[in-house]
This record gives sequence, C-alpha cells and structure tokens, in this order.
Amino acid sequence: MRIEVVYALAGEQELVVLRLPAGTSAGDAVAASGLGAAGCRLGIGGREVTAAEILRDGDRVELLRPLALDPREARRRRARARGR
Repeated sequence: MRIEVVYALAGEQELVVLRLPAGTSAGDAVAASGLGAAGCRLGIGGREVTAAEILRDGDRVELLRPLALDPREARRRRARARGR
C-alpha cells in the first residue's frame, strides 16, 4: 500500500512516500520514513492517532510538533498588546 509521512515546519515540508505491506502501523511507517519524530504526536487526516493505528492504502501520517505557545495564551498576549 502507498503511505505518505509528512513533517511540516514553518516555510517547509518534508514528505516521504513509502510502499508498505498491509497491516503496517503508523509507528512503523514513521520509523521506515527516516524522519525524526522524537517528541512528536501522530495524526492522520487531522485527527490524532497512536503509533499502533493500522494504516490503510493512501493514508498520510502527519508528525505533529508541540505547539510553541498555547493558543489561549497567544490571544491574551495580543489583547494586552492592543491595550485591552
């Protein structure tokens, strides 16, 4: 089956296309991709999954980086900067 593993950074994206046997897990696909995934969560189609998730043909495994700043805190900072 055809699987994509993607790791997105600001302004660039690393994408690896793999041919893997049926029954391959998300964790196995990430390991086969060679992309460093230390500390990353995994996602497929915008939903978070575990490394044990069994993949289907055409799945795109996303390496989800930790947020640099909590979105609520970012909103508070913007509001303070505007004087609110």
